[in-house]
Amino acid sequence: MQDKMIENFNEQTRQFFEPMRKLNSLMLDSMERMTEYQMESMKRYSQMGTERMRDATEVKDAEDLRDFGTRQAEMMNELSKQMLEDARALGEMSLQFRAELEKLYAESGQQLAEQAQQAQQATESATGTAQEEPKPQQTATKSQGTAKASSQAARKRS
Repeated sequence: MQDKMIENFNEQTRQFFEPMRKLNSLMLDSMERMTEYQMESMKRYSQMGTERMRDATEVKDAEDLRDFGTRQAEMMNELSKQMLEDARALGEMSLQFRAELEKLYAESGQQLAEQAQQAQQATESATGTAQEEPKPQQTATKSQGTAKASSQAARKRS
């Protein structure tokens, strides 16, 4: 009997912590993807900067300076495009994370509702009777009848 109670307790504990474990896993995966992407972006940007500095050290005369200026403008255009692409990719990652998070919350909510329903059914079967809630019409009729009776009593007194 104690073994069964311990097994039940362990199973309930697993069920309790499962949504948190899934959430932590989702957050860790998302953080890992975003960090990896940002590290790759930083590597690209630092390589671009290093290339620009090397090109700048090779400037020896006015013609080289003009060519360097032209390449610098092209590089700024390329950098601008790359930054837009990176921002778009990070936005997509965020939307994907949001969708996965909403899915996880929906699943957890459904599991909690099912567990609550199972617990209610177990309680009802353990007590042997299902507790019936009063219907709204019965409650309203009962309160109207009480109000009518007290109103008639007040008229009789006057």
